[in-house]
Amino acid sequence: MEADALSAGSAFDWDTISEEELQAIEEACEIAEAASLKRKRTLPPSWGSSPCTLRPFKAVSPQVRYPVMNFGGCIVYSRTLAEVESATVQLLKIIEAKRQSTDCISMGFDIEWRPIFKRGEVPRKAAVMQICVDSAYCFVMHIFHSGIPPLLQSLLEDDTLVKVGVCIANDAKKILYDYNVHIRVLEDLSGLANRKLGEYAKKWSLSSLAEMLTSKQLEKPNNIRMGNWEADELSTTQVKYAATDAYASWYLYQVLQSFPDATETLHETKKSDS
Repeated sequence: MEADALSAGSAFDWDTISEEELQAIEEACEIAEAASLKRKRTLPPSWGSSPCTLRPFKAVSPQVRYPVMNFGGCIVYSRTLAEVESATVQLLKIIEAKRQSTDCISMGFDIEWRPIFKRGEVPRKAAVMQICVDSAYCFVMHIFHSGIPPLLQSLLEDDTLVKVGVCIANDAKKILYDYNVHIRVLEDLSGLANRKLGEYAKKWSLSSLAEMLTSKQLEKPNNIRMGNWEADELSTTQVKYAATDAYASWYLYQVLQSFPDATETLHETKKSDS
């Protein structure tokens, strides 16, 4: 499916942001304004409606702590235009090699941008784009500095490549609005999980899917997630965080694709019972 174009000045709806997101932003604001506690904190501007509002995931037991999911392959971090172009060439070579064995290639996709905390501030541009197509390499592109060169744009608009992630339509809309690049063929992991697991209205987060499907936790420390993604150069922890998110999207898609649809499973069960 394809993301709809954003009209000028449109964004996401602050009221539809999950409690987890709101709590993270409130914590970040408290830290930023610790020196002036008497000053009244204001929230960001309205960001337009979002069909993918996430609910906080409730673990089975508060005592359960899963091992951390990490990306163990090679991370290719690129910052300048030339570096992003070179990284895209490398990524395309990996994709072409995969085409020899499969017709359907999925790309774990995610973006990061610097958050805003005050009403009336203009939303920041997408600053980082991360792409993963296997367990060996993950590409973290600092597009805030490089922009999106034509070769990378062609890859994003390639309708033979399925871009996967949670609430990925919102990310695609932001890239369209910020960079005028239309990312084509999207698969939302939350909707896919519902089809495979027999849920109908559940809104999965990437973290809750990781726990459900792999018994691993996807760490989301606020000091990284809500950090400065427009920095001159990303820190090692930022690069690892970004890469792991894209890898998690790619990997969880592979896991979900291996499941039959819940409707098919129910049909087979009824046939065997009859």
